[in-house]
Amino acid sequence: MLSCGDDPLPKPKGYLRLEYPKAVYKKATVPLPFSFEKNELSDPIKFVKSTADIKGIDVNYPSLKATIYLTYKEVKDGNLEKLLRDAQNLTQKHTMKADEIAQGEFVNAEKQVYGMFYEIGGDAASQSQFYVTDSTNHFLSGSLYFYAKPNYDSIYPASEYLKKDIKRIMESVEWKD
Repeated sequence: MLSCGDDPLPKPKGYLRLEYPKAVYKKATVPLPFSFEKNELSDPIKFVKSTADIKGIDVNYPSLKATIYLTYKEVKDGNLEKLLRDAQNLTQKHTMKADEIAQGEFVNAEKQVYGMFYEIGGDAASQSQFYVTDSTNHFLSGSLYFYAKPNYDSIYPASEYLKKDIKRIMESVEWKD
């Protein structure tokens, strides 16, 4: 008996390929004592809370189902140590779900911007957090959250894309006097 045709072969595995647009940054001027550059992919800035001591801004990315939450606090009455400790403790709360937390120091002496960037690996609620300060008057902290169950493998590409935006925010912060 003869047969025509090739031996059956299994289909190759398919992998999800996510491509994001090249980031285009534009200065976001906000009625707060600082400015920064944000990705044009994000929605217009949304103010979410404002008290005498705390100002909140949301930088929303609907297409990525994510938000970078920014919180500004004034440094006064020797509260810098408490602000730093609070920002670091917020990151440490993710250690239960995180596989690792990598930190990177940020220094721009020319603009008087000093801070820390935290990259959180694993199925933690927030994948990136940061803070910047001038050590005398201003303190800005930020956290990245997705509108989805934290599954590191699924959100990794979007997390990597937004990590660059967070670093751009840190690099472009300018304090107003």
